[in-house]
Amino acid sequence: MTAITVIGTGNMGQAIAGVAAKGGATVQILARDVEKAATAAGPIGAHAGVVGDAIAGEIVVLAVPYPALAELAAVYGEQLTGKVVVDLSNPVDFATFDGLVVPADSSAAAELAASAPGARVVKAFNTNFASTLVSGELGGEPTTVQIAGDDDSAKHLLADVLVAAGLRVADTGSLARARELEALGFLQMVLAVREQIGWTGGYAVRA
Repeated sequence: MTAITVIGTGNMGQAIAGVAAKGGATVQILARDVEKAATAAGPIGAHAGVVGDAIAGEIVVLAVPYPALAELAAVYGEQLTGKVVVDLSNPVDFATFDGLVVPADSSAAAELAASAPGARVVKAFNTNFASTLVSGELGGEPTTVQIAGDDDSAKHLLADVLVAAGLRVADTGSLARARELEALGFLQMVLAVREQIGWTGGYAVRA
């Protein structure tokens, strides 16, 4: 049975923890506030703890905003070595909401990989709104999670849990594709903020 640690109890963290439990994984939820972690963990039978506790999962989902990635990489250091570490952030410039704050030839996921060199970093979930992960569908089709990463076995480990939960997975290739995924995630957020789509909508991938 796959073990997954989700760090963060926002909408995305709770949605992903629920998907992981539905996919048959054992789930650990960590947050800065143990009461929030316990509240999120209760309904799905997950284990709750605080940031800084030992990581139980072989997959670690960093369900936190972009600025928190470097801090978590520093907190956990070598504990991330060998782990499948999933980045779902969109590094948006929220001061202007007019672009990404990472260099044009990089991505949040690439920066995370550089700060946690032993981790098997995967980009995933950043083009999904939480509501479509919870419902498991978008436009009458199963929700598709687009992923990118340099380690095929890491991507397969995550994909197996998602497929078991009833979702679809689209492998976009190497971690270099995280840049395009982050741009797509940003554009989807812009459409939602401009009320061109709802937060229950978004981009769908159909075969």
